[in-house]
Formats: sequence, C-alpha cells, structure tokens
Amino acid sequence: MTLEPPPLSGFSFKLYVQWATFLDSEGRVMDSNALRKRIFYGGVEHKLRREVWAFLLGYYAYDSTYAEREYLRSIRKSEYETLKHQWQSISPEQAKRFTKFRERKGLIDKDVVRTDRSLAFYDGDDNSNVYLLRDILLTYSFYNFDLGYCQGMSDLLSPILFVIDDESESFWCFVQLMERLGPNFNRDQNGMHSQLFALSKLVELLDSPLHNYFKQNDCLNYFFCFRWVLIQFKREFEYEETMRLWEVLWTHYLSEHLHLYVCVAVLKRYRNKIMGEQMDFDTLLKFINELSGHIDLDAILRDAEALCICAGENGAASIPPGTPPSLPVDSGLFYSSQDDEVL
Repeated sequence: MTLEPPPLSGFSFKLYVQWATFLDSEGRVMDSNALRKRIFYGGVEHKLRREVWAFLLGYYAYDSTYAEREYLRSIRKSEYETLKHQWQSISPEQAKRFTKFRERKGLIDKDVVRTDRSLAFYDGDDNSNVYLLRDILLTYSFYNFDLGYCQGMSDLLSPILFVIDDESESFWCFVQLMERLGPNFNRDQNGMHSQLFALSKLVELLDSPLHNYFKQNDCLNYFFCFRWVLIQFKREFEYEETMRLWEVLWTHYLSEHLHLYVCVAVLKRYRNKIMGEQMDFDTLLKFINELSGHIDLDAILRDAEALCICAGENGAASIPPGTPPSLPVDSGLFYSSQDDEVL
C-alpha cells in the first residue's frame, strides 16, 4: 500500500527510481496525469530533468515512443542549423544595413555575459556555454522575428540550457516555453497586464483587507510583482530552487496559473509587515525586490497550493481566458516586442 504524499512537503518524493514505471515498453508515458502529479508533489531528480523537462515543456509528446523522439531530435537538429545559418551568414556589409539585427545582437551580447555567471556552468572567460546561450537567443530572434529578443529571455533560457545541455534541444524547449510566456514580452505589455489584473482579482478574493490596503495606497496595478511574473521568480530563488519551482509550475497540475497563487502566497506571508509599516508603492517595490534570496520556497508552495484549492472555481474565473502561460486564445497572434529594460 502506498501513501498519498503530503502537499508539497519537505519530504521529497523523487522520480528517479519510479521513472521507468511511467513508461511502456516503447517509451510512451502511460498516465501523464499521474506523472505530473508526482512531479508536482516531489520534483524531479536532477539526472532525469533533461528527459522529463522535454515532456513538461511540450517538446516531447507524452504518447511519443523512444523511436519517435529520436527521429524528432534528428529533424529538429537539422531545422535548428538552418535557422542558425540565417544570422551566421549575414556579412559585415549586410549588418551595416540591418539595424534590427545589430540592435538585437547588441542586447543579447550584453545580457548573456551577465546571466548566471556565478554558476560554474557559465563561469569564466571564453565560456562555451555563454556562447551557446548567445547563439540560441540570436537564433530565436530569427525564428520569432516579430517578438525578437527582450531583456529577461536570457534568464528563462539559462536553466533550460543548463539542464538539457544540448544546443538544438535547448532551443526547441525554449521555443515551447516562449509559446506560453512570449506575451510577457509584448510591446503593449498586454500579457503582463492580464496576469497582474488576474493577480489583483485573486488577492481581492483571498485577502480582501490586503487588497483594500493596496487600493487605498494606489498599488492596485501590482507592478511591484512585475519581475516575479515576467521571469517566473527566476531572480528570487537559488538556482536549484528555481528549477524545482519551474517544474512544479510546468506540470499545470492544479492550475496553469499557479505562479499567480505563488505571488498571493508571498504577499500574504508578508502582509502584516506591508500594512503595519504603511508601505507606499516605492517602499513596497524596494521591499519586494529585497526579498530575493529570502523566500522559503517549500512554505510558499504549500501556501500556494492551499490558496489555489481554496479559491476553486472562483479563482479560475478571476483569470481571463488566454492569460499567460495559457496558450493564446488567438493562435494568429503577432508579437511586438518591448525595447525598454524592465528588470
């Protein structure tokens, strides 16, 4: 007899021993719901992340076989090389007449050299992984030319490259992630506004005194949570904790929008300090930014799960259809990137 794991407790139910039991003889995931539930409650052993993340991100279909995945990798590698050649073949003379390419390349060059350089994987001069980070982002800017490159994308790619450790596969996993998070980087910021609007509705539902406090102090735009939402708490936790949080979010087990309940959980945890010290917007923004590295992930995830369950259908109804990371309602959506720095 097996016991139901406690909700996101410190007792970690790892997948390493169990992984093979989720697959049939040809490599198909037999019960994706059971797999996602197990990951939600226990995370993924690091050695398994390379394979499991590809499923969570949608690069691999749950019903694909070993042979189908091998074929997919082969096809996608060829497609990636074709895409990459598009920008590699641009001559210096052509680049002089290609302003958008020069601008995006300049932004990427500037960002990759300051992305997670404290991690051994990206540390040191002439680090080949930093060059891979640059190459993947440049290739993505040609794959999705409408969206291009915006500050924050290197933060989202970095853990994927660290885990997948393959240029082509990391690119296609990143593409899958950006299908959901791309609207975060729209010039009109519609993707961000819809999430912050939903966050305000969830706080109103789950903690009306805190919501009223924000209303009285002109904080209802929730822009103090902008960085949390934009890059999925990437700068709020240690690297390993970020990976653990992301794989929980990517399961979409309780909700596609669990990250918003994580926001509510953090705000509720510090509500007495926020309200007791009568923080205005600027003070609140400074306080939120300084929480980086000081948030208890396990406790926040437990709280977020409880809040999500408590909110139930009312919580789901507070989130407009198509709000990221849900796939866009209009599949023909064109992206228009933002140029301003937001982090």
